[in-house]
Amino acid sequence: IINLPENTVIKKNSSININQEGNADNKYRLGLARAQINNMFIVSQTENSIILIDQHAAHERIVLESLKKDYFNNKVSRQVLLVPEILNVEEDIDLLFTRKKEIYSLGFIFDDYGDNSIIVREIPSILGKIKIKLLFEDLLEQVKKIGVISPEGTGIESILSSIACHNSVRAGKKLKIEEMNAILRLMEETPNSGQCNHGRPTFIELKLRDVESLFGRA
Repeated sequence: IINLPENTVIKKNSSININQEGNADNKYRLGLARAQINNMFIVSQTENSIILIDQHAAHERIVLESLKKDYFNNKVSRQVLLVPEILNVEEDIDLLFTRKKEIYSLGFIFDDYGDNSIIVREIPSILGKIKIKLLFEDLLEQVKKIGVISPEGTGIESILSSIACHNSVRAGKKLKIEEMNAILRLMEETPNSGQCNHGRPTFIELKLRDVESLFGRA
C-alpha cells in the first residue's frame, strides 16, 4: 500500500479512463499506467507517447513536497505509535535533546528513556510504517551536519529529503495498476515532479513517432 499525502483523494475509477479505441485518455499529462518493468519502472501511455517513470524517485519527490508544504505551513500531521519505539543512541544523544523543539516541528515526538536511549512516541503521518531506528540515525546525521533546523535555514530541504526517502516506494516493490496510476496523478499535482530529490529525472518520455522511426515506420 502506498501512503499518500493526507487529504489526497483518488476518485473511484478516475485513473482507469480508456477510450473506445483502447488508448489512454489524453486528459492526463502522464497518461495511464500499462505495466511495470523489473518492479522498478512504471510504463504509462498517453495519446502520443510512452513514458517510463522511476517509481522510487517519483514517489520520493511527492513525499518531499508534501512534507515541505506541511512544515512551512506549520501543519505537520503526526501519528501516535501504537507501540512506542525504544532506540539506543550510541553517540551524540545530547544533540537530539538540544534540538528537541526543532525536531518536534518536523513531526517527531520523543523523550529520554535513560541509558543512552530515547522513546519515540509520534512520527509524521505521511511516513506510515517505516524503520524508525534507521530514520533517527539519518536524522541525527543531518542534525550534526546542518546544525540549527529552521524554515529559514539552508539545510532544511536536505533534512526533509532525508526523511522523505524513508517513506518512498522502493525500487523492487511490485505495484498494482491502481497504485501506479495514483503515483502518476500525484506527480501531475506535485511541484518539481520531473526531478528526484537528488536532481535526477523521475521520468522520460518517448514520442510514438520516434519509436515508429526505430522500426522504419516513420
